[in-house]
Amino acid sequence: MARLRAPDGCPWDREQDHRTLRYHAIEEVYELLDAIEAGDDAEMAEELGDLLLQIVFHCQMAAERQAFTFEDVTRGLVRKLIHRHPHVFGDAEARTAAAVWEQWDRLKHVEKQGTRHARASALDGIPRHLPALLRAQKLWKKARRAHLTPAPPPQRRGPRSPAAVARALFDLATLCQDRGWSAEELLRTEARRRETAWRRAEPPSRRSRR
Repeated sequence: MARLRAPDGCPWDREQDHRTLRYHAIEEVYELLDAIEAGDDAEMAEELGDLLLQIVFHCQMAAERQAFTFEDVTRGLVRKLIHRHPHVFGDAEARTAAAVWEQWDRLKHVEKQGTRHARASALDGIPRHLPALLRAQKLWKKARRAHLTPAPPPQRRGPRSPAAVARALFDLATLCQDRGWSAEELLRTEARRRETAWRRAEPPSRRSRR
């Protein structure tokens, strides 16, 4: 990649920056998902390589402006994995996957305290560019954990099986299409509205503890 970015390297590679490449990584992840779901090992290996290329590309550009290197990224990852797995590399205990996740979140919160990435709200940490449906689910999960939503009724109305939910979601998508609406934007807007309301309802004392 250093050779490709050199003055006598590839004109296209030399023109790129972090912003011009930002959506390429998303595309490569989706192609990797296709390979995984197809059970195609050869395709999976190729797509993992393409995803790794994006990481190497960004690291090279960062190294050129003396921000960080590929080695910095990998060393940071190793430190993170060791610190967030004290039940493997230390004396802590976490006997279930749920316990591991709880421990991970707690350690992550401690790591970010006092930095510009500190999470003041229980709803922080969800990428803005997630697909709307996935983002809505993650927002609901975090809001439920923080007790910002009412408890679900014993018999919640609506579809009762995965197949019925899938049909309902598809029907909503077709309704939006027929009426010229963007289902993605509608759900994204509603998720923003609910997130704003939940953040306003979040007690300051709870935010300071998270």
